[in-house]
Amino acid sequence: MRWYTCTPVAFGGGPDFFARDSGLLCRGFQMLGIESKAVMPLPVQEGDEPDVLRVEESALRSSDWWRAQALDGVVLYAWGSPRFLPVARAIHEAEIFLVLNQDNGGMVSPSIHPQAWLREQLVLAGAGRVAGAWPRAIWKIFKGLTAGLFYQDRMRAEHLEQGDVIACVSPEAASHHRTFCRRHDGDNLAGRVTVIPHAVDPRFHPLAGIRRERRVAAVGRWHDLAQKRPELLMAGAELLLEKDPDVVVHIVGQQTERLRKWHAGLPQRERVVLEGRIEPAQLAALWSRVQVAWCPSAFESFHIASAEALCCGASVVAADSPSLSSMRWFTGEGDGRLAESDDADGHVRALVAELAAWSDGRRSADEISRRWVERLHAPAVVGKILAMKGARAEETRDA
Repeated sequence: MRWYTCTPVAFGGGPDFFARDSGLLCRGFQMLGIESKAVMPLPVQEGDEPDVLRVEESALRSSDWWRAQALDGVVLYAWGSPRFLPVARAIHEAEIFLVLNQDNGGMVSPSIHPQAWLREQLVLAGAGRVAGAWPRAIWKIFKGLTAGLFYQDRMRAEHLEQGDVIACVSPEAASHHRTFCRRHDGDNLAGRVTVIPHAVDPRFHPLAGIRRERRVAAVGRWHDLAQKRPELLMAGAELLLEKDPDVVVHIVGQQTERLRKWHAGLPQRERVVLEGRIEPAQLAALWSRVQVAWCPSAFESFHIASAEALCCGASVVAADSPSLSSMRWFTGEGDGRLAESDDADGHVRALVAELAAWSDGRRSADEISRRWVERLHAPAVVGKILAMKGARAEETRDA
Protein backbone atom coordinates (compact mmCIF):
# COMPACT_ATOMS: atom_id res chain seq x y z
CA MET A 1 0.00 0.00 0.00
CA ARG A 2 0.94 3.62 -0.44
CA TRP A 3 -0.49 6.36 1.80
CA TYR A 4 0.60 9.98 2.08
CA THR A 5 -0.16 12.58 4.69
CA CYS A 6 -0.46 16.19 3.58
CA THR A 7 -0.22 19.54 5.33
CA PRO A 8 -0.72 22.39 2.82
CA VAL A 9 1.42 24.76 4.92
CA ALA A 10 5.22 25.01 4.61
CA PHE A 11 6.16 23.89 8.10
CA GLY A 12 9.69 22.73 8.86
CA GLY A 13 10.15 19.04 8.11
CA GLY A 14 12.66 18.09 10.78
CA PRO A 15 12.42 15.74 13.80
CA ASP A 16 9.89 17.97 15.62
CA PHE A 17 7.50 17.72 12.65
CA PHE A 18 7.73 13.91 12.64
CA ALA A 19 7.12 13.76 16.40
CA ARG A 20 3.41 14.61 16.12
CA ASP A 21 0.33 15.14 13.94
CA SER A 22 0.77 14.52 10.18
CA GLY A 23 4.49 13.77 10.46
CA LEU A 24 4.00 11.15 13.15
CA LEU A 25 1.07 9.59 11.28
CA CYS A 26 3.35 9.25 8.26
CA ARG A 27 5.76 7.37 10.54
CA GLY A 28 2.83 5.24 11.75
CA PHE A 29 2.12 4.07 8.21
CA GLN A 30 5.80 3.25 7.78
CA MET A 31 5.81 1.26 11.05
CA LEU A 32 3.21 -1.04 9.47
CA GLY A 33 5.29 -1.49 6.32
CA ILE A 34 3.25 0.94 4.23
CA GLU A 35 5.05 3.35 1.92
CA SER A 36 4.40 6.89 3.10
CA LYS A 37 5.61 10.46 2.71
CA ALA A 38 4.56 13.77 4.25
CA VAL A 39 3.59 16.24 1.53
CA MET A 40 4.09 19.99 2.07
CA PRO A 41 4.57 23.02 -0.15
CA LEU A 42 7.94 24.36 -1.23
CA PRO A 43 10.46 25.73 -0.39
CA VAL A 44 12.71 22.95 0.84
CA GLN A 45 13.85 23.84 4.35
CA GLU A 46 17.05 23.12 6.21
CA GLY A 47 16.61 20.02 8.33
CA ASP A 48 13.89 18.44 6.15
CA GLU A 49 13.95 14.69 6.58
CA PRO A 50 14.02 12.45 3.47
CA ASP A 51 10.35 11.52 3.89
CA VAL A 52 9.19 15.10 3.28
CA LEU A 53 7.90 15.60 -0.26
CA ARG A 54 7.97 19.33 -1.14
CA VAL A 55 5.94 20.42 -4.18
CA GLU A 56 4.60 23.58 -5.75
CA GLU A 57 1.32 24.77 -4.24
CA SER A 58 -0.22 24.47 -7.69
CA ALA A 59 0.54 20.73 -7.64
CA LEU A 60 -1.42 20.32 -4.41
CA ARG A 61 -4.43 21.82 -6.21
CA SER A 62 -4.02 19.55 -9.23
CA SER A 63 -6.00 16.31 -9.49
CA ASP A 64 -3.59 15.18 -12.23
CA TRP A 65 -0.63 15.48 -9.85
CA TRP A 66 -2.40 13.55 -7.12
CA ARG A 67 -3.57 10.87 -9.56
CA ALA A 68 0.02 10.41 -10.74
CA GLN A 69 1.14 9.49 -7.21
CA ALA A 70 -0.80 6.17 -7.41
CA LEU A 71 -1.96 6.37 -3.79
CA ASP A 72 -4.30 4.20 -1.77
CA GLY A 73 -5.18 7.11 0.49
CA VAL A 74 -4.32 10.55 1.82
CA VAL A 75 -4.77 12.00 5.29
CA LEU A 76 -5.15 15.75 4.84
CA TYR A 77 -4.45 18.07 7.77
CA ALA A 78 -6.21 21.22 6.52
CA TRP A 79 -8.59 22.04 9.41
CA GLY A 80 -11.64 22.11 7.14
CA SER A 81 -10.47 25.58 6.09
CA PRO A 82 -12.06 27.13 2.98
CA ARG A 83 -8.56 28.27 2.06
CA PHE A 84 -7.57 24.66 1.39
CA LEU A 85 -10.76 23.52 -0.32
CA PRO A 86 -8.93 23.32 -3.69
CA VAL A 87 -6.47 20.82 -2.21
CA ALA A 88 -9.22 18.60 -0.80
CA ARG A 89 -11.17 18.83 -4.07
CA ALA A 90 -8.12 17.85 -6.13
CA ILE A 91 -7.53 14.71 -4.04
CA HIS A 92 -11.22 13.81 -4.23
CA GLU A 93 -11.33 14.31 -8.00
CA ALA A 94 -8.26 12.06 -8.31
CA GLU A 95 -10.45 9.33 -6.78
CA ILE A 96 -8.12 8.79 -3.82
CA PHE A 97 -9.58 7.75 -0.47
CA LEU A 98 -9.45 10.95 1.56
CA VAL A 99 -9.37 11.32 5.34
CA LEU A 100 -9.89 14.92 6.49
CA ASN A 101 -8.28 15.50 9.89
CA GLN A 102 -10.10 18.15 11.94
CA ASP A 103 -7.56 19.43 14.45
CA ASN A 104 -10.01 21.33 16.67
CA GLY A 105 -12.49 20.90 19.49
CA GLY A 106 -15.43 20.93 17.11
CA MET A 107 -16.97 24.31 17.90
CA VAL A 108 -16.32 25.52 14.36
CA SER A 109 -19.50 27.55 13.83
CA PRO A 110 -22.02 29.57 15.87
CA SER A 111 -24.71 27.45 14.21
CA ILE A 112 -23.68 24.45 16.36
CA HIS A 113 -24.34 26.04 19.76
CA PRO A 114 -24.41 29.87 19.79
CA GLN A 115 -23.65 30.34 23.49
CA ALA A 116 -20.83 27.78 23.58
CA TRP A 117 -19.34 29.22 20.38
CA LEU A 118 -19.45 32.76 21.80
CA ARG A 119 -17.73 31.61 24.99
CA GLU A 120 -15.05 29.83 22.98
CA GLN A 121 -14.23 32.97 20.97
CA LEU A 122 -13.61 34.81 24.23
CA VAL A 123 -11.42 31.97 25.51
CA LEU A 124 -9.42 31.73 22.27
CA ALA A 125 -8.75 35.45 22.28
CA GLY A 126 -7.74 35.47 25.94
CA ALA A 127 -10.40 38.02 26.87
CA GLY A 128 -10.15 39.02 30.52
CA ARG A 129 -6.72 37.40 30.81
CA VAL A 130 -4.43 38.96 28.21
CA ALA A 131 -3.89 42.64 27.46
CA GLY A 132 -5.52 43.80 24.24
CA ALA A 133 -7.63 40.66 23.91
CA TRP A 134 -11.07 42.25 23.90
CA PRO A 135 -10.74 43.99 20.49
CA ARG A 136 -9.55 40.68 18.98
CA ALA A 137 -12.44 38.83 20.57
CA ILE A 138 -15.02 41.31 19.33
CA TRP A 139 -13.59 41.16 15.82
CA LYS A 140 -13.64 37.33 15.81
CA ILE A 141 -17.24 37.31 17.01
CA PHE A 142 -18.29 39.87 14.39
CA LYS A 143 -16.64 37.87 11.60
CA GLY A 144 -18.14 34.61 12.83
CA LEU A 145 -21.67 35.98 12.94
CA THR A 146 -21.44 37.63 9.51
CA ALA A 147 -18.98 36.22 6.99
CA GLY A 148 -18.71 33.04 9.07
CA LEU A 149 -22.39 32.13 8.92
CA PHE A 150 -23.01 33.29 5.35
CA TYR A 151 -19.77 32.29 3.63
CA GLN A 152 -17.22 30.41 5.76
CA ASP A 153 -19.71 27.78 6.93
CA ARG A 154 -20.85 27.03 3.38
CA MET A 155 -17.25 26.71 2.18
CA ARG A 156 -16.32 24.56 5.17
CA ALA A 157 -19.20 22.21 4.38
CA GLU A 158 -18.04 21.98 0.77
CA HIS A 159 -14.53 21.18 2.00
CA LEU A 160 -15.86 18.40 4.24
CA GLU A 161 -17.93 16.98 1.38
CA GLN A 162 -14.67 16.07 -0.41
CA GLY A 163 -13.71 13.56 2.26
CA ASP A 164 -14.54 9.88 2.62
CA VAL A 165 -13.87 10.22 6.35
CA ILE A 166 -14.13 13.33 8.53
CA ALA A 167 -11.72 12.53 11.34
CA CYS A 168 -12.21 14.32 14.66
CA VAL A 169 -9.75 14.07 17.53
CA SER A 170 -12.27 13.50 20.36
CA PRO A 171 -15.85 12.22 20.77
CA GLU A 172 -17.13 15.68 21.70
CA ALA A 173 -15.49 17.25 18.64
CA ALA A 174 -17.09 14.53 16.51
CA SER A 175 -20.52 15.28 18.00
CA HIS A 176 -20.16 18.98 17.13
CA HIS A 177 -19.06 18.16 13.58
CA ARG A 178 -22.02 15.83 13.10
CA THR A 179 -24.34 18.67 14.09
CA PHE A 180 -22.62 20.99 11.62
CA CYS A 181 -22.65 18.43 8.79
CA ARG A 182 -26.28 17.45 9.38
CA ARG A 183 -27.39 21.06 9.14
CA HIS A 184 -25.50 21.65 5.91
CA ASP A 185 -25.81 18.38 4.01
CA GLY A 186 -27.93 15.97 6.03
CA ASP A 187 -27.22 12.54 7.45
CA ASN A 188 -25.04 11.42 4.54
CA LEU A 189 -22.28 13.89 5.39
CA ALA A 190 -22.77 13.49 9.14
CA GLY A 191 -22.33 9.73 8.73
CA ARG A 192 -18.74 10.25 7.56
CA VAL A 193 -17.72 11.80 10.90
CA THR A 194 -15.75 9.57 13.25
CA VAL A 195 -13.17 9.76 16.04
CA ILE A 196 -9.57 9.34 14.89
CA PRO A 197 -7.27 10.88 17.51
CA HIS A 198 -3.88 12.37 16.92
CA ALA A 199 -1.20 9.70 17.03
CA VAL A 200 1.24 9.25 19.93
CA ASP A 201 4.82 8.13 19.43
CA PRO A 202 5.15 4.46 20.52
CA ARG A 203 8.15 5.43 22.63
CA PHE A 204 5.61 6.72 25.15
CA HIS A 205 4.84 3.76 27.37
CA PRO A 206 5.68 2.91 31.01
CA LEU A 207 9.44 2.48 31.14
CA ALA A 208 10.83 -0.43 33.14
CA GLY A 209 12.90 0.31 36.22
CA ILE A 210 11.31 3.67 37.01
CA ARG A 211 9.37 3.97 40.25
CA ARG A 212 6.21 6.08 40.15
CA GLU A 213 6.32 8.82 42.80
CA ARG A 214 4.15 11.57 44.25
CA ARG A 215 4.94 14.00 41.48
CA VAL A 216 3.02 16.24 39.07
CA ALA A 217 4.27 17.47 35.69
CA ALA A 218 3.08 20.15 33.26
CA VAL A 219 4.33 20.65 29.69
CA GLY A 220 3.80 23.78 27.63
CA ARG A 221 5.00 26.74 25.59
CA TRP A 222 5.02 29.03 28.60
CA HIS A 223 5.48 32.20 26.56
CA ASP A 224 1.92 31.67 25.24
CA LEU A 225 -0.06 33.62 27.84
CA ALA A 226 -3.51 33.20 26.27
CA GLN A 227 -3.45 29.44 25.71
CA LYS A 228 -0.99 27.84 28.13
CA ARG A 229 -1.67 30.22 31.06
CA PRO A 230 1.69 30.28 32.87
CA GLU A 231 0.21 32.57 35.55
CA LEU A 232 -2.28 29.84 36.48
CA LEU A 233 0.56 27.31 36.41
CA MET A 234 2.64 29.32 38.88
CA ALA A 235 -0.25 30.20 41.21
CA GLY A 236 -1.44 26.60 41.22
CA ALA A 237 2.02 25.17 41.83
CA GLU A 238 2.55 27.46 44.84
CA LEU A 239 -0.81 26.52 46.31
CA LEU A 240 -0.19 22.80 45.70
CA LEU A 241 3.11 22.99 47.60
CA GLU A 242 1.21 24.49 50.56
CA LYS A 243 -1.50 21.83 50.46
CA ASP A 244 0.78 18.83 49.99
CA PRO A 245 4.09 18.72 51.91
CA ASP A 246 5.47 15.83 49.85
CA VAL A 247 4.59 16.56 46.22
CA VAL A 248 7.20 17.61 43.64
CA VAL A 249 6.19 19.61 40.56
CA HIS A 250 8.03 19.36 37.22
CA ILE A 251 7.62 22.14 34.65
CA VAL A 252 8.68 21.17 31.15
CA GLY A 253 9.12 23.60 28.26
CA GLN A 254 11.20 26.58 27.28
CA GLN A 255 11.69 28.78 30.33
CA THR A 256 10.64 32.43 30.30
CA GLU A 257 12.20 35.22 32.35
CA ARG A 258 8.95 35.44 34.35
CA LEU A 259 9.08 31.74 35.15
CA ARG A 260 12.73 31.87 36.24
CA LYS A 261 12.15 34.88 38.52
CA TRP A 262 9.13 33.20 40.09
CA HIS A 263 11.08 30.02 40.69
CA ALA A 264 14.02 31.88 42.23
CA GLY A 265 11.69 33.50 44.78
CA LEU A 266 9.94 30.30 45.88
CA PRO A 267 10.57 29.37 49.55
CA GLN A 268 10.43 25.67 48.55
CA ARG A 269 11.96 25.90 45.10
CA GLU A 270 13.70 22.54 45.54
CA ARG A 271 10.23 20.98 45.12
CA VAL A 272 9.65 22.67 41.76
CA VAL A 273 11.90 21.42 38.96
CA LEU A 274 12.26 23.62 35.87
CA GLU A 275 13.12 20.99 33.28
CA GLY A 276 13.30 23.24 30.22
CA ARG A 277 12.88 21.53 26.86
CA ILE A 278 13.65 17.81 26.96
CA GLU A 279 13.87 15.06 24.36
CA PRO A 280 11.02 12.54 23.85
CA ALA A 281 12.96 9.75 25.60
CA GLN A 282 13.46 11.97 28.66
CA LEU A 283 9.81 13.01 28.62
CA ALA A 284 8.70 9.37 28.45
CA ALA A 285 10.88 8.70 31.50
CA LEU A 286 9.30 11.64 33.33
CA TRP A 287 5.74 10.54 32.51
CA SER A 288 6.69 7.07 33.77
CA ARG A 289 7.81 8.60 37.07
CA VAL A 290 5.02 11.09 37.88
CA GLN A 291 1.51 10.23 38.98
CA VAL A 292 -0.34 13.18 37.46
CA ALA A 293 -0.05 15.21 34.25
CA TRP A 294 -1.50 18.69 34.72
CA CYS A 295 -2.81 20.76 31.82
CA PRO A 296 -3.44 24.38 32.90
CA SER A 297 -4.35 25.44 29.33
CA ALA A 298 -7.39 27.55 28.51
CA PHE A 299 -8.00 25.64 25.26
CA GLU A 300 -6.58 22.70 23.34
CA SER A 301 -7.77 20.79 20.30
CA PHE A 302 -6.20 17.56 21.63
CA HIS A 303 -3.23 18.19 23.98
CA ILE A 304 -0.62 15.70 22.88
CA ALA A 305 1.30 16.00 26.18
CA SER A 306 -1.66 14.60 28.13
CA ALA A 307 -2.07 11.83 25.56
CA GLU A 308 1.61 10.90 25.94
CA ALA A 309 1.25 10.92 29.72
CA LEU A 310 -1.74 8.56 29.59
CA CYS A 311 0.18 6.16 27.37
CA CYS A 312 2.91 6.16 30.03
CA GLY A 313 0.38 5.38 32.78
CA ALA A 314 -0.05 8.80 34.43
CA SER A 315 -3.52 10.27 35.04
CA VAL A 316 -4.49 13.78 33.94
CA VAL A 317 -6.02 16.94 35.41
CA ALA A 318 -7.38 19.94 33.50
CA ALA A 319 -10.21 22.46 33.50
CA ASP A 320 -13.75 21.32 32.74
CA SER A 321 -14.32 23.37 29.60
CA PRO A 322 -15.91 22.95 26.15
CA SER A 323 -12.64 24.38 24.86
CA LEU A 324 -10.83 21.30 26.23
CA SER A 325 -13.07 18.64 24.74
CA SER A 326 -10.35 15.98 24.54
CA MET A 327 -9.73 16.28 28.29
CA ARG A 328 -13.33 15.20 28.91
CA TRP A 329 -12.55 12.07 26.91
CA PHE A 330 -9.20 11.49 28.63
CA THR A 331 -10.77 11.62 32.12
CA GLY A 332 -14.10 9.99 31.29
CA GLU A 333 -13.11 6.47 32.40
CA GLY A 334 -11.46 7.37 35.68
CA ASP A 335 -8.04 8.20 34.27
CA GLY A 336 -8.00 11.63 35.89
CA ARG A 337 -10.41 14.41 36.77
CA LEU A 338 -11.54 17.88 35.74
CA ALA A 339 -11.36 20.94 37.99
CA GLU A 340 -14.69 22.13 39.36
CA SER A 341 -13.61 25.76 38.93
CA ASP A 342 -11.16 27.12 36.38
CA ASP A 343 -8.86 28.92 38.79
CA ALA A 344 -5.84 28.03 40.91
CA ASP A 345 -7.99 26.83 43.80
CA GLY A 346 -10.12 24.61 41.56
CA HIS A 347 -7.14 23.10 39.75
CA VAL A 348 -5.31 22.41 43.00
CA ARG A 349 -8.35 20.73 44.55
CA ALA A 350 -8.44 18.43 41.53
CA LEU A 351 -4.70 17.75 41.76
CA VAL A 352 -4.91 16.96 45.48
CA ALA A 353 -7.87 14.63 44.88
CA GLU A 354 -6.05 12.90 42.04
CA LEU A 355 -2.91 12.38 44.12
CA ALA A 356 -5.13 10.93 46.86
CA ALA A 357 -6.62 8.51 44.32
CA TRP A 358 -3.12 7.21 43.64
CA SER A 359 -2.36 6.91 47.38
CA ASP A 360 -5.60 5.00 47.94
CA GLY A 361 -4.89 2.53 45.16
CA ARG A 362 -7.69 3.81 42.91
CA ARG A 363 -5.36 4.39 39.98
CA SER A 364 -3.42 1.75 38.07
CA ALA A 365 -0.63 2.85 35.74
CA ASP A 366 -0.82 -0.46 33.89
CA GLU A 367 -4.56 -0.11 33.23
CA ILE A 368 -4.30 3.53 32.18
CA SER A 369 -1.42 2.80 29.83
CA ARG A 370 -3.03 -0.29 28.32
CA ARG A 371 -6.26 1.55 27.56
CA TRP A 372 -4.64 4.53 25.84
CA VAL A 373 -1.80 2.75 24.05
CA GLU A 374 -4.45 0.69 22.26
CA ARG A 375 -6.16 3.90 21.14
CA LEU A 376 -3.38 6.40 20.57
CA HIS A 377 -0.09 4.80 19.52
CA ALA A 378 0.63 5.65 15.89
CA PRO A 379 0.23 2.10 14.49
CA ALA A 380 -3.15 1.79 16.26
CA VAL A 381 -4.38 5.05 14.76
CA VAL A 382 -3.22 3.95 11.31
CA GLY A 383 -4.96 0.62 11.87
CA LYS A 384 -8.24 2.42 12.50
CA ILE A 385 -7.85 4.45 9.31
CA LEU A 386 -7.17 1.31 7.27
CA ALA A 387 -10.14 -0.44 8.87
CA MET A 388 -12.38 2.47 7.92
CA LYS A 389 -11.27 2.29 4.32
CA GLY A 390 -11.97 -1.43 4.33
CA ALA A 391 -15.42 -0.85 5.79
CA ARG A 392 -16.24 1.77 3.16
CA ALA A 393 -15.10 -0.62 0.43
CA GLU A 394 -17.45 -3.27 1.85
CA GLU A 395 -20.34 -0.79 1.87
CA THR A 396 -19.65 0.10 -1.76
CA ARG A 397 -19.61 -3.55 -2.83
CA ASP A 398 -22.84 -4.27 -0.95
CA ALA A 399 -24.51 -1.27 -2.57
